Amino acid sequence: MFATYRPILSLLRGTAFLLAASGLHGLLLPLRGQLEGFSTASLGLMGTAWAGGFVTGCFFAPRIVRRAGHVRAFGAFAASGAIVALLTGLIIDEYVWILLRAFTGFTMAGAFMVIESWLNEKATNENRGTIFGLYMMVTYASIMGGQMIVAGGDVKSASLFMITGILFCLSLLPTAVSTASHPKPLQDVSLDVKGLYVNSPVSAVACVLIGIANGAWGTLGAVYGARIRIPTAEIALMMSLVVVAGAAMQLPAGRLSDKTDRRFVLAGAAFGAALVALAIFLFEPRSSVFVIVFTAAYGGFAYTLYSIAVAHANDHARAEDFVKVSGGLLLLYGFGTMIGPLLAAALMGWTRPEGLFLATAFAHLCLAGYTLLRISRRAPVPIEDRDAFKTQPADRSVTPEALRLDPRRKAEADS
Repeated sequence: MFATYRPILSLLRGTAFLLAASGLHGLLLPLRGQLEGFSTASLGLMGTAWAGGFVTGCFFAPRIVRRAGHVRAFGAFAASGAIVALLTGLIIDEYVWILLRAFTGFTMAGAFMVIESWLNEKATNENRGTIFGLYMMVTYASIMGGQMIVAGGDVKSASLFMITGILFCLSLLPTAVSTASHPKPLQDVSLDVKGLYVNSPVSAVACVLIGIANGAWGTLGAVYGARIRIPTAEIALMMSLVVVAGAAMQLPAGRLSDKTDRRFVLAGAAFGAALVALAIFLFEPRSSVFVIVFTAAYGGFAYTLYSIAVAHANDHARAEDFVKVSGGLLLLYGFGTMIGPLLAAALMGWTRPEGLFLATAFAHLCLAGYTLLRISRRAPVPIEDRDAFKTQPADRSVTPEALRLDPRRKAEADS
């Protein structure tokens, strides 16, 4: 069995270093920016720039890979990530950081698409689920590991920027010396907004709104923690536990959606996330324990939403359209993550640090309300005609290419 997965181990090692670097850098910048007195608007724009670069990379990186080849393109993307990380440590300027974050988003999209296409080349219908599961485990563990490095370092020094650069460089080594055969050229990414809306209005609108909420939290959650003066180590733990809680709750929420109209579960989880967010805004917890508990509860609701929205869309789509539909929804989610940091930054500036949760509550309440409206307009897909729910992470490390790894793609491959 081990020999079966030996060809992908070097790719997963490279993935682990790359994601650890991304997790570390993504948490380090808002914390250091906060210490340097960067404006809330600038901190929000960093998240918008990253998301914009990432979405742009999903469209244009395949052309670079086709021209340079997978190994050289991955080397260029990872080296660019290291250069940007070191530059952010050398040049402490909010406007420079905004520009560099856009470059980081672009290079990360390209690097992830190379890895994901390589893994997909090694996947068969028999082992696709296992490879996809391993990739998701490495994704979560590495991002969390990178974030927790912040807890053991000094945000005020340049050392964490150097460590980020080292991790980016380490991600080069496994693929550079790998003997695995090169995969087929990457396919161009397309987005059919009208088709996605016609297929499932709820899912199309939901993915934008979920992106707004998750983009706001992912960009400014650490800034919220710093401004209410909880220790850096506990900020890192808070950011990690939000994702862990969401991952843990995906399966029970998904199984519940298998037994009823998924839209009821989607609306209920959105309302739960909004309720917790409003509680944080109203009660203003300052104890680290209470903040971590509240935010973990928020993550348990908020980070289940994307998987349910994608499952609902695929209930209405043909099996052979899984990659097209899921990839389009992922891009809509990406567009939402561009809006969320700007909205949250404005509300944090106008109110107080908890204004972040007003932004997420607004998005989640809109989602719950629109979903309930659509329930009255369209009958649910019969339970016997649905595919069983599977987790579908929507992290900043997942591109449309990863969807070709999903075991639900088997129906497309067989058709």
